[in-house]
Amino acid sequence: MVLLGFCDSLWGNSTLEGIAAGLPMVTWPVAAEQFYNEKLVTQVLKIGVGVGAQKWVRVVGDSVKKEAIEKAVTQMMVGEEAEEMRNRARVLAEQARRANEKGGSSHSDLNALIEELSSQS
Repeated sequence: MVLLGFCDSLWGNSTLEGIAAGLPMVTWPVAAEQFYNEKLVTQVLKIGVGVGAQKWVRVVGDSVKKEAIEKAVTQMMVGEEAEEMRNRARVLAEQARRANEKGGSSHSDLNALIEELSSQS
């Protein structure tokens, strides 16, 4: 099986997991910061397509139409735009991997934080 994309409700961890996996995303925010994460994924990083959710899901029955979901999945998987999203997602995944390696920015920042906290005790 080949996984070509990731459907994401956009809680912080799942967004990071999708980026780290190098997969484009179909975004489906339902509450809280998820709508901001959707903008990051679809408009800034340009590695995702939204299903069109516009408001917090408050009750059962608040939903997105199946046609909108089908359109978003097709847009993420088929065509030149889809290929561009996959390429950008792969580049971001590689950048994330390098950042976490020894000497990478995330690795160095975490070590600096640990040193700073250790020196205060």
